[in-house]
Amino acid sequence: MSSLLLRLVCGVLFAAMALGAVVHPPENLTQGLGMLMPAAMLLNYAIRGPRRSLVPKRPAPAPSASEPTRS
Repeated sequence: MSSLLLRLVCGVLFAAMALGAVVHPPENLTQGLGMLMPAAMLLNYAIRGPRRSLVPKRPAPAPSASEPTRS
């Protein structure tokens, strides 16, 4: 349920940023690009949601005690 809520919040934030860019367009290209990156990240998260790895990661093998230590 919290995943759905988080996706909804990100979607609303993206809509607010997009509406703000339409109502008050940026003055130059760098301002527009600066607004584009966070908006794209919010939209990506709102569409895809929190991604977890489908394949669980294996823990790294512990170093064996038979190896000599170097000093």
